[in-house]
Amino acid sequence: MKAFKAYDIRGIYNEDFNKDDAYKIGYFLPELLQADNVLVGRDVRISSNEIFEYLAQGIIDSGANVYNIGISTTPMVYYITAKHKFAASVQITASHNPREYNGMKVSKSNALPVGFDTGLDKLLEMIQTREIVIAEKKGKIVDYKVKGEYVEFLKTYVQDYSNLKMAVDCSNGMAGFLIKKLLAKKPIYLYEELDGTFPNHEPNPLIEENVADLKKTVLDNSCDIGVIFDGDADRVMFVDEKGQFISPDLIIGLMGHYFLEKEKGIVLEDIRTSKAVKEYITKLGGEMRTWKVGRAFAAPKLREIKGIYGGELAGHYYFRDFFYSDSGIMAALIVLNLVSKFKKEGKTLSELISGIRKYANSGEINFKIEQKLEAMEAIKDHFVAEEEPTEIMDFDGYRLEFKDWWFNVRPSNTEPYLRLLAEAENEDLLKEKVEKIKSIINQFK
Repeated sequence: MKAFKAYDIRGIYNEDFNKDDAYKIGYFLPELLQADNVLVGRDVRISSNEIFEYLAQGIIDSGANVYNIGISTTPMVYYITAKHKFAASVQITASHNPREYNGMKVSKSNALPVGFDTGLDKLLEMIQTREIVIAEKKGKIVDYKVKGEYVEFLKTYVQDYSNLKMAVDCSNGMAGFLIKKLLAKKPIYLYEELDGTFPNHEPNPLIEENVADLKKTVLDNSCDIGVIFDGDADRVMFVDEKGQFISPDLIIGLMGHYFLEKEKGIVLEDIRTSKAVKEYITKLGGEMRTWKVGRAFAAPKLREIKGIYGGELAGHYYFRDFFYSDSGIMAALIVLNLVSKFKKEGKTLSELISGIRKYANSGEINFKIEQKLEAMEAIKDHFVAEEEPTEIMDFDGYRLEFKDWWFNVRPSNTEPYLRLLAEAENEDLLKEKVEKIKSIINQFK
């Protein structure tokens, strides 16, 4: 089954997995996670109802109960999993992927993610090798109404935004399920209607064309900020008052004003994060730690190091006060609070971000090659021999840091891509180094 990935189960529905696979996942999951009750939520993709029906039947036939919260954001499932002490939960979603995709994000106790290395591998083996024997005493479906409780939790982060003009793009995804209960009529809303066909743009804010309507709305209406969510509302990204997209790693630095001015502590970044963010966090009194990309790695690591919060270049933000999980809406509220506060002091969002950003950055560049590991080794060996690295990180591809530049090269966990990101003190140096790395990678095409 091709849908089992490093972080979750995901693929084109009826190609990479189907309803029978969903049934088997449901049947074996309670045994894998030693769960008598499984919390299940879903997004509004066209296939989500069918996947729920078969997943739930599998859970019931195993003898476990389904606690059905219905339509939900992914972070809502994380919150209820941890708060209500479920040993297992599933959110049916394909997150930011196009309409033909679907999948499942699986969590265990304390909303800890279940990735391929932490259980999905065993689940796949069970599906492929074990027979299904329907339990003598089947489980049942419990209609579990928790939306109000979750909204009340999020409301504790809502402040007075009367001095802000904002635009919010829900991407026709799950943010539209909750956002008006928090921000009411204050923002200019784009695509807040729940529609699993995503008729206006794909629910992936990292693709530039998907943010075009938000940028235009911000400029046309002289907004202070634009906010855009992905399909299941676990990620959020921002546009400043000039209509410029803000690299999500820089928001980690901005959030330091919310958290570190109250309490000094540890902040987590992923291995692709700008060097400027660590420098900014350190000035605010925080201690930065770097780790692997992806929720399956970030959420457990933040818990392990007892961090206050953390973030990723992909727009995930993790919070100790959210059971070390990620929430796009919670992150958005925190950023709105900061933009409102600084506007009262006469500072715009673009000015705040320019105070964090210091270096020329390539952004993530993807290379489609099969010999990913060989290319990575060649790049590392070349620069170790040519220059003196000040630091080498080797836990998610390689990040090599030098006096005036650094790069990260890492293999995609889900696609035949090698991903490169580089940063330097100026554009000329950046261009020189990126071109050299490209020439090494081209030898493996």
